[in-house]
Amino acid sequence: MSKPTETLPLTQTLAPVDQAAVAEAIRDASETDTPIYPSGGRTGLGYGVTPVEPGVGLSLEKLDRVVDYPADDMTITVEAGIRVSQLARTLAKHRQWLPIDIPNADRATIGGALATNTSGPRRYACGTLRDYLLGLTAVDGLGESFVAGGRVVKNAAGYNLPRLLVGSLGTLGVITQVTLMVRPLPEMSVLMSCELSDLDAAEHVLAAMVHTKTLPVTVELQAGRESDDDSPLGTMGESSVARLIVGFEGGLTEVEWMVQTLQSEWRELDVNASATVPAALTERLWKWLAERSADIEIGVRPGATVEMIDRLLTMAPDCSILARAGNGVIRATLPSREPAEYAAMVREQLRPMVAEAGGRLTVLSQPEGADLSADDIWGLDGHAREVMDALKERFDPKRILNRGRYVFEER
Repeated sequence: MSKPTETLPLTQTLAPVDQAAVAEAIRDASETDTPIYPSGGRTGLGYGVTPVEPGVGLSLEKLDRVVDYPADDMTITVEAGIRVSQLARTLAKHRQWLPIDIPNADRATIGGALATNTSGPRRYACGTLRDYLLGLTAVDGLGESFVAGGRVVKNAAGYNLPRLLVGSLGTLGVITQVTLMVRPLPEMSVLMSCELSDLDAAEHVLAAMVHTKTLPVTVELQAGRESDDDSPLGTMGESSVARLIVGFEGGLTEVEWMVQTLQSEWRELDVNASATVPAALTERLWKWLAERSADIEIGVRPGATVEMIDRLLTMAPDCSILARAGNGVIRATLPSREPAEYAAMVREQLRPMVAEAGGRLTVLSQPEGADLSADDIWGLDGHAREVMDALKERFDPKRILNRGRYVFEER
C-alpha cells in the first residue's frame, strides 16, 4: 500500500513546558473555536480520519518528567510526553517493566500510546495499557484540568475515566500525566515456532493450545506468502502456509519446563519444522512482532481466527497477515492499490465480510487520497455513536480536540 498521510493541517505548533501551559493553550483555542491537534512522538498520525480543518498543533514532547517512582509499590507516575524507551530505561534500573509492546519506542510517548490504545504480542497474557493505568491528569476541551483514578492498584471509586480516555485519540481530553502499574522483569524470555502445511493444521494446533499445560505470553500466527519477507526467522518452507510463534517468560526453571512441555505436546500433534528460536534472534523477533505494520485490524472470537484468515486470503490472496491468534486479533497488510480502489475495497468487500462473520474491522492506515470516513474506518453502529457523542458533549462541547479525526460528527 502507498505511504499513509502523516501530516496535520496546522497553522502553528505550540510546545508547552508544563501542564498549566497545556490547559492555557486549550482554553485559548476553545475561546476562539479553533481546532487543536495534540501529538507526542508523531508515530500515529496515519491512524484515524484525515483532518481537513486548519488548527493549532499541541506537542507534548516537553512534558517528559518522571514525577514519582516508588519502586517498592510497583507504580510510577510520569508526564505524558515521556518516550516509551526512556520509561523502559527508568524501570529497568529496578528490574521492572511495563509489559506492553509499543512500536517505535525511541519516538513514541506514553501519552500517545494511551490515546491510540497501542498493544502488541504480549497482549495474550499481559493485557493492554488499560490494565496498567491507575490514574491520570488530563485537560478537557474547555481547558479545564481534571484528575481521575489514583495511585493505588485497587481503586474502584466512581466512573472509570482513565479507561474511558484510553483509545479516544485525544478527543475527550489531552492526557498530561499518568500513573501506571508495573511488573518485575522476567528472568528469561523464549520464543518457539512451528510451520504449518495448511490452515486446517493451524486450526488444529491452535485448538490444542487452548488446553496446553503451559502458560504462553504470546500466540502469534503468520499467514500469506508475503508475510515473512522481513522476519528474523526468514521465509517459510515451500510446503508451509502458516507459522505459529509462541512465547514464554518468567523464571528460568518454569520457562525451561514450559518449553519442554510444549515441544512434547507438538510432537503428539505431529507438528513438523518446530524449533526454539535461537537466543541471538529472540530480541529481534519480539521487536519484529511488535513493530510489524498493518493496514487493517479485524477482531473476532479467538476460535474464529483461522476461519477469518481463510476468508481474507480468499478475498486478497496477496495480503500478508500477522494475527494475535490467542486474542482473535488479525492484523493484515493489504496489497498496493490506488486510493479510490483501496477505499472501495474497504467499503464494499472488507467491511461486509467482517460484519457477516460477526467481527469488527478497524482501518489502521490508509493511502493518501483515500479519504475514508469515520464510518469506513471504525464502522460504529447507531447506539455506540449516540453514547460516544454524549461523552464528547460532556468533555469537549465545542469539539475542538482532534476535530475530524475520530468518530464524532461535527456540529
